[in-house]
Amino acid sequence: MRIDELKDKVCKTIDHNREHIIQISERIYNNPELGYKERFATDLIAKQMEMLDLNVKRDITVTGCKGSANERKAGPKIAIFGELDAVTCKEHPDADKETGAIHACGHNIQVAAMLASAIGLVLSEILDELDGSIEFIAVPAEEYIELEYRSELTEEGKISYFGGKQELIAQGYLDDIDIAMMIHSLDLNDKEALVGGSGNGFIGKKVKFIGKESHAGSAPEEGVNALNAAMLAINNIHAQRETFPDDEKVRVHPIITNGGDIVNIVPNDVRMETYVRARTIDGMADANAKVNRALKAGAMAVGAEIEISEMPGYLPLLNNSQLDELFTANLTRFVAKEYIQEGASFTGSFDFGDVSHLIPTLHPFFGGVKGDLHTRDFRLDDPELAIIKPAKVMALTIIDLLYDGAETAYKIIDDFEPEMTKEEYIGFLEEMSKEIDE
Repeated sequence: MRIDELKDKVCKTIDHNREHIIQISERIYNNPELGYKERFATDLIAKQMEMLDLNVKRDITVTGCKGSANERKAGPKIAIFGELDAVTCKEHPDADKETGAIHACGHNIQVAAMLASAIGLVLSEILDELDGSIEFIAVPAEEYIELEYRSELTEEGKISYFGGKQELIAQGYLDDIDIAMMIHSLDLNDKEALVGGSGNGFIGKKVKFIGKESHAGSAPEEGVNALNAAMLAINNIHAQRETFPDDEKVRVHPIITNGGDIVNIVPNDVRMETYVRARTIDGMADANAKVNRALKAGAMAVGAEIEISEMPGYLPLLNNSQLDELFTANLTRFVAKEYIQEGASFTGSFDFGDVSHLIPTLHPFFGGVKGDLHTRDFRLDDPELAIIKPAKVMALTIIDLLYDGAETAYKIIDDFEPEMTKEEYIGFLEEMSKEIDE
């Protein structure tokens, strides 16, 4: 069959299943779950994959699942990712009343788009025309939250790293993946799609300030106020901000997760969490050293002790121009050029950035949503633009990659120069995992 015939069949198949696909997104939205707890979403997506006769593996890292298609075909292996977890935003009108979980991240949208691509490629019966295989991966725990819970999972030996894609890389699930792609939702105002966006990386930190308790009314002089140490540390970080280079887009945003026990006792145990974000790995390291200095100084000023636990966050999101161009060529079938934005620099972070350092990756953004990510205002506005169109464009891009002996895919793979090998990547994660006691 001609390549245009294959593409037409896939698009018609996705259109035929449109309502079912949107319903899947709604069911995940109505059952939000935080990272490594996505039981409902894992079961739902796994069952959908099984209905497509994919080779399905469940609970690939605590939760999550993957389905393999066209496994008998020799050639490159392409992966499409979709993320399962929600964020916490208790102020959102649709947030879970008990957990505060809500898909104000749009992950229900992107995992539905991933499934829609699978539906289009499989049910159209065009896979025999492609020279390669495809994996559809529903990934847990993209949002870097609930660090104490993930620390418990680490201590129990259930995970080694906090991020879902970090864990997949470490466990070898991506060892035979040649190219990976996914989409992300974003309110783009007057645009409909964005291709070529880059993002910050970050280092995660848990901080414990250790003071000495005493009666806050009758004997405060006998105590060491750990909360004062934390407040000074935050002010010290603020004093560093003018030293952060503009081009590194450094972001540091600490929160106090425990500020003391009762008001009548001088706080002796105060906890803090923060990220240190920057555009490059070197920028992350430089800013992190300054933040550690600021934290230690806060403790030293009041005579407190400090424990800093550093955890590998995510690496900066990189682009592959060849994949961006291929995707954009298919995108213009559904979105006029004047509504496509080329390039953007995000100060947020994506664990897909880790994958982008190892293999060629594609990470476009689609509109169809309103409101800022992770806020009470975020909502789905246009399912066609947010779910159906990106599903089609990803499927058509896979056809381009694997059609006619997979010549296009092989060229992209051959031209790609990874920033790290897997071994170097794991070594970097281990280097970033450390305890600092003062």
